[in-house]
Amino acid sequence: MSTILESHGDGSPNFDVRLMTSPRVAVTRPVLREAIEKLFAGDSDMALLYFSGHGYITSTGGYLVTTDAKKYDEGISMDDVLDLANQSKAKNKVIILDCCHSGAMGTPSSGAAKIAQLSEGLSVLTASRDSEYAAEILESGVFTSLVIDALKGGAADLRGNITPGSLYAYVDEALGAWDQRPIFKTNVTSFVSLRKLTPKVPFEVMRRITQYFKEPSSEHKLDPSYEDTDIQANSANVLIFKDLQKLQSVGLVVPVDAEFMYFAAINSKSCRLTALGYQYWRLVNEKKL
Repeated sequence: MSTILESHGDGSPNFDVRLMTSPRVAVTRPVLREAIEKLFAGDSDMALLYFSGHGYITSTGGYLVTTDAKKYDEGISMDDVLDLANQSKAKNKVIILDCCHSGAMGTPSSGAAKIAQLSEGLSVLTASRDSEYAAEILESGVFTSLVIDALKGGAADLRGNITPGSLYAYVDEALGAWDQRPIFKTNVTSFVSLRKLTPKVPFEVMRRITQYFKEPSSEHKLDPSYEDTDIQANSANVLIFKDLQKLQSVGLVVPVDAEFMYFAAINSKSCRLTALGYQYWRLVNEKKL
């Protein structure tokens, strides 16, 4: 996890990670408390807390269990972690927990309404509901393994961005067969990227989408000259067709009245934008891509 978070897909620096694992570090209550306070004390663009370990819940709320836990002093209160994150001056705060009963994070145990109170810019992703255990396979958390897969690219959008929202969507779908449900709580106006990968389609290709489709409802007329294996192939049209095929491979373009783009070209059909394609057309048209 630390290796993945330290860099983006191209190797450029990402998070400045402080790794705390036993027995490398005795993660006692004072040690963990100090580390969390320091994490949320700054005014960075993003502060990310990732905890994978034991979780415990009592009548007073949920706890991140530390190595020196004992009865009535189980570890760090999730309510306290939430307070520190809410008070943080960091522009974006992300808390990800892989522990039993982690869904208690973000829902304070105090107060009659027990309503989740998240400050602006705060997102919380947990492995399970507050009443559930977090599953393990071969001494590794199922949730953590899915988050790693998501950060490696499973949750990346077409621009290569992995956000807290896309991370949750990936994990939620993958956990469908397990007896635990991830929880996602957020208070943001727009998602920021946790990690960036090489886009599935080069930006220069996506930016040409407004050249090939003058309006989002337009169809791009094809003919055999677009297919490089045809005797009528035109080099300029072949290059356009390769772009259109790349856009089709990521769900932005579909052939009209044909099963495949090849047959659309050979039979002089056309292609059009999908609903997702329209969204990227709009981004390009508004110069946001």
